[in-house]
Amino acid sequence: MECPHLNSSVCIAPDSTQFPNGSPSSWCCSVCRSNKSPWVCLTCSSVQCGRYVNGHAKKHFEDSQIQASNHKKSEKHDKEKPQHAVCMDCSSYSTYCYRCDDFVVNDTKLGLVQKVREHLQNLENSAFSVDRHRKRKLLENSSLSSKLLKVNGSASALCATGLRNLGNTCFMNAILQSLSNIQQFCCYFKELPAVELRSGKTAGRRMYHTRSQGDSSVSLVEEFRKTLCALWQGSQTAFSPESLFYVIWKIMPNFRGYQQQDAHEFMRYLLDHLHLELQGECNGVSRSAIPQEGVMQSVGGKCCINGTSTVVTSIFGGILQNEVNCLICGTESRKFDPFLDLSLDIPSQFRNKRTKNQESGPICTLRDCLRSFTDLEELDETELYMCHKCKKRQKSTKKFWIQKLPKVFCLHLKRFHWTAYLRNKVDTYVEFPLRGLDMKCYLLEPENSGPESCLYELAAVVVHHGSGVGSGHYTAYATHEGRWYHFNDSTVTLTDEETVVKAKAYILFYIERQTKSASDSKL
Repeated sequence: MECPHLNSSVCIAPDSTQFPNGSPSSWCCSVCRSNKSPWVCLTCSSVQCGRYVNGHAKKHFEDSQIQASNHKKSEKHDKEKPQHAVCMDCSSYSTYCYRCDDFVVNDTKLGLVQKVREHLQNLENSAFSVDRHRKRKLLENSSLSSKLLKVNGSASALCATGLRNLGNTCFMNAILQSLSNIQQFCCYFKELPAVELRSGKTAGRRMYHTRSQGDSSVSLVEEFRKTLCALWQGSQTAFSPESLFYVIWKIMPNFRGYQQQDAHEFMRYLLDHLHLELQGECNGVSRSAIPQEGVMQSVGGKCCINGTSTVVTSIFGGILQNEVNCLICGTESRKFDPFLDLSLDIPSQFRNKRTKNQESGPICTLRDCLRSFTDLEELDETELYMCHKCKKRQKSTKKFWIQKLPKVFCLHLKRFHWTAYLRNKVDTYVEFPLRGLDMKCYLLEPENSGPESCLYELAAVVVHHGSGVGSGHYTAYATHEGRWYHFNDSTVTLTDEETVVKAKAYILFYIERQTKSASDSKL
């Protein structure tokens, strides 16, 4: 929105000489010394933490309001007291007005906001240059976990890019980093032509999406494309996905605000909305469907969640056969359901097994979870099946078969369960394979599948650290060009397979094993 307070003579008057030293993105709050989500006041240049850390930036504004009110009562004819209402994010350089309670895109007549933004950017670049020089010195003698690797005898710098935490957005960062390492999916978006959404007053300027903009001005596909393009570009600085996050606020109301969210729920919303927009049915943005050779076929035609198939359903889409049998008359009912991921229960007998090395009892494996999902199950009294032959609800059994496997097999382990008053976390360690996950025994018609088509290799893992869904922290492991990386918001480090397999997985992304070429088979 355009803020009417920006042109107030007492609103924007920062003194750049009062700014702290070092990188703006790592500045500390002047009150609590936290370096998470620093904001600089554009009236007095003081730095405080955001409202979803300790809220000192907002308190700074509220205190100034009280002072201004007292000032007006005692000295009615004096000059207007500064309001300290407008501040700037030290990481993304977006501007926020507490009086308007929204992000703002306009500037003062003298362009003071842009001058502050450029000054902060220069400070960041200067600090980055110093930091890069320091890191380069350290990298000369670094080990596997460092930023320098040996590839075929030559030096190669780590090219992974982190994602800034915008305020409890680790759930989003973990999913984005995982998806960015699924090459088929990522490459499709990166190769899409850019959509120019800026016009009029904002032509040629960076666009900051705000809550007050019309829905027609945003494109999830476009901002998702920009974010993917920013990753793996060789830059060692973290990228701020703020434009994508504000688009998500627009079209996914459940994720508005800065409270912790469920990564799996976010992934499903994200994939569903990308699918809809790619069909040209969301926000009026038209995107072409994927090439016909990428469309996945099912028994009744294309496998899709809603309408025409897209890259989302082509890569993540599979088909389940739901088989229900009446225990009274034996009538069998079959239903085919498309899926983008499978949610698996952790069997109850393993729920006290917290670590891999814990001696008591067997270790829970991913196969145990898959078996629990596909095994024959007798439905309880609350799930009686409406038998069309008996013409009433009867006891029945249910079994799932996989009719069609996806190219990318996404498995969600159900770690959060509701009790009477709380949502508890199942902290059980689940052993999972890095390679060679064989899904043939879960197929409806395994004889129609080739020997390699049912095997999967692990591409990424999302991990939830902490005790509850509304708290804790998300990180991700992903493999890129044969190496494993750990993505922890803006920090990216090299890791190894031994560390990955010890993780308490929440979401697993497996990629279909590619069949070896004739030349490979001769070697």
